[in-house]
Amino acid sequence: MRKIFYATILLSIVIISSCSKKSVTPNVDPGIAPSKTGSTLDLMRDSVFLYAQEAYYWYDALPNYATFNPRAITGSNDLAILQNEIDLISQYKINPETGKPYEYYAAAPGSAKYSFIDDGTVSSELNGVKGDFGFAPLYNDINDLRIRYVYPGSPADLAGIKRGYVITSINGRTNLTYDAGNGGAGTNVNFVINAYASSSTISMTLKRFDGSTFNANLSAATYTLNPVLNQSVIDAGNGHKVGYIVFNSFTSPTNANAKLNEAFNEFSTQGVTDLVVDLRYNGGGYVSTAEYLSNLIAPTAKSGTPMYYTYFNDKLANGKASILKNQVRKDATNGTYNYSQFDYSVNGNVVNFSKTGVPTTLNLLSRVFFIVTGSTASASELTINNVRAIKTLDVKLIGTTSYGKPVGFFDIDINKYQMYIPEFETKNADLKGGYYSGMTPGSTEYPGVKDFDDVTKEFGDPTEGLLAHALTYVKTGTFTTSGPAIQSLARKTFSVDESSAAGLMLDKDKFKGMIYNKPLKLKK
Repeated sequence: MRKIFYATILLSIVIISSCSKKSVTPNVDPGIAPSKTGSTLDLMRDSVFLYAQEAYYWYDALPNYATFNPRAITGSNDLAILQNEIDLISQYKINPETGKPYEYYAAAPGSAKYSFIDDGTVSSELNGVKGDFGFAPLYNDINDLRIRYVYPGSPADLAGIKRGYVITSINGRTNLTYDAGNGGAGTNVNFVINAYASSSTISMTLKRFDGSTFNANLSAATYTLNPVLNQSVIDAGNGHKVGYIVFNSFTSPTNANAKLNEAFNEFSTQGVTDLVVDLRYNGGGYVSTAEYLSNLIAPTAKSGTPMYYTYFNDKLANGKASILKNQVRKDATNGTYNYSQFDYSVNGNVVNFSKTGVPTTLNLLSRVFFIVTGSTASASELTINNVRAIKTLDVKLIGTTSYGKPVGFFDIDINKYQMYIPEFETKNADLKGGYYSGMTPGSTEYPGVKDFDDVTKEFGDPTEGLLAHALTYVKTGTFTTSGPAIQSLARKTFSVDESSAAGLMLDKDKFKGMIYNKPLKLKK
């Protein structure tokens, strides 16, 4: 199974290093490290561990090479073997607040929550090119499987499928009852995951909002991803206009910025006073796009002040990760360089707010709501953390606890694969971060309200449960409501947390990460 739960720093680069054995295995002391001889797989397994010993954010908990013995790790193929090794590495460092590994993943204990090995397919997805059906499912309740979202121009969109439609059968199977538990996905859930995320064709019967049904036979296809699934302005009365945007992926600036500009220009023109940024299914993406969205939201007065700080491990910060000299790159800014030449100090990696290049400002904005779920991760959480430090904005979270990913990576070549292991952590201007257990709406740290994701309604529908909370607060100054749209959700078989976990279970191929797609600063 391809790992997709991650955060990354992915530099925009041209790989110029060779894939020879010499470039795969770092030049290290043979008295400490393994022999430089062996199969390509042996050398790749060695490299995964040796790079982790220097670059991994939690390297200090790792055993020595002989104790770890990477060449003894097995799997069904090379990619699976390397992922199994990554999973083992990820379990050593214990978070004192939880008593479990920092990379503990409740849905699959023993697997890495953040780290992964990739076969090179990530970059096309994050540059806005998708090759799938263009939809994702979500359990609204144990016996109620729905369409979570549909990307415009995708096979699902062209077939007339919309968010909120009920899926009554998949590939002829009508028993789709949610059967996941503490041991992971059950037979039915695995069937749903494999059908929509691991197949090239799918046949479904769906029920529309009016109760009519239809069949859809889809084939996976390539399409350009539009990360903005919905945008609108809602007049809440009493001089309040609410800008609403569903931003579903932090794709590259080339793909995303024009879409964001279109939405925020509309918000500015209409004099938006309150903003709802719906990140409920946004697993993250490029850091530069997260910075851009943060700058769109921020007032002009914040320009030149810190947005966030980046912290690397002490080996990187003190220039002692010599192994990184083997990671050679080339870009237009730095020419030819290697990763050991970067400045990994805190002072060298401060990102400031800047309105330069941002085409609009929401001059009347006083409040921002972020809609989140367990599928909200990494670059999404970075954006939220950036904005909540802006003292002139009242920031509220609505939904369920987010994924919990304050760390990120840069890519490390392991022959034909790329390794992504956490190398840094971010903190906002108030030096707040560390949300490894996620951001919980309605808690002391994250004011707002905790409630179910309402997949029974289309995005932008004022009666959709989570958006309705924001609108109620704008109108009344409280999240309390007596309307049927929200109260009806309380009658689910799922609890709020179980509902969020069900959504996360179906995130099979949903990207979760923050990717640094600009050159880091070289040492002076």
